[in-house]
Amino acid sequence: MKKIIVFAVLVLSVVGSVYAANNQILMKPMNAVLAEDPRNTGIKIESHYKDYVQPSVLVINIESIPGDKSPADVFRILLQYAHRVQEMDFENVLLNSKGTTKFMLKGSYFKKIGTEYKVQNPVYTMRTFPENVYLPNGSRAFSSWSGGLLGVTRKQIEDFTEFHKRWYIEDML
Repeated sequence: MKKIIVFAVLVLSVVGSVYAANNQILMKPMNAVLAEDPRNTGIKIESHYKDYVQPSVLVINIESIPGDKSPADVFRILLQYAHRVQEMDFENVLLNSKGTTKFMLKGSYFKKIGTEYKVQNPVYTMRTFPENVYLPNGSRAFSSWSGGLLGVTRKQIEDFTEFHKRWYIEDML
């Protein structure tokens, strides 16, 4: 019986340490991003390592978005969070909705948008973002467009809208 109690205490200690590490390293910066801008009121997004123990993979999980928020609000949070954790290196970033992985970003691209956050035109980042999004199986989620500026921009904006729809909007309805 004593061995069972010691084992249970050990397991609880490990679980508590894993949770605390995820909270301190990844969720604390997300909470700061959400709290610093009043436009984020009511948005619930969590961040943690994959399975809480795989530090090469970041998970960004949208739990709920109030109906008065727009894709631009969510994208702003993603960019601000990338900026906040830009010193961290990830192999991949999983974009989840209610616990289900919908899309994936390469860690190098996530770092790039974080590094460029304060200097890059956000409309440019928004337009080119979808061509850097992958499905969970690693295949590209959206095309890379070429041609005339107006036609390319129209397709990029359509892809941006579709990305948000498939990432979380359908789950929130």
